Amino acid sequence: MKITKSLGIWMDHSEAHLMALTGDSIETTIITSDSSHHNTESTSNSNENIMHNKENHSAASYYKSIGKIIREYDDVILFGPTTAKNELANILKDDHLYEDIKIEIKSSEKMSENQEHAFVKDYFKVH
Repeated sequence: MKITKSLGIWMDHSEAHLMALTGDSIETTIITSDSSHHNTESTSNSNENIMHNKENHSAASYYKSIGKIIREYDDVILFGPTTAKNELANILKDDHLYEDIKIEIKSSEKMSENQEHAFVKDYFKVH
């Protein structure tokens, strides 16, 4: 019988907490988005299109780095307070590399590390 590899991801647009569940223990990895660093230039001095393109490229890079880790798992729960989890899920569902991975989305508020771990353990206990 194959052991299911489970991953919980709390995320917003600036940070993702990837929690790999093994038995009763959780190992957390944090990935931050480059777009979370605010540009100090005033918008009147910079081209808005260039800034928008940089933000889109940064978000794509952020989602790609999370997606690369997700490929190593069988069962994934994405949760968090923003639409970032939905944006990532939409990108992944269009890629055949993720078709055999069960990915579910849940809304949640900002959580402490202990609350995130409890959420992930409870979610996978039911599944």
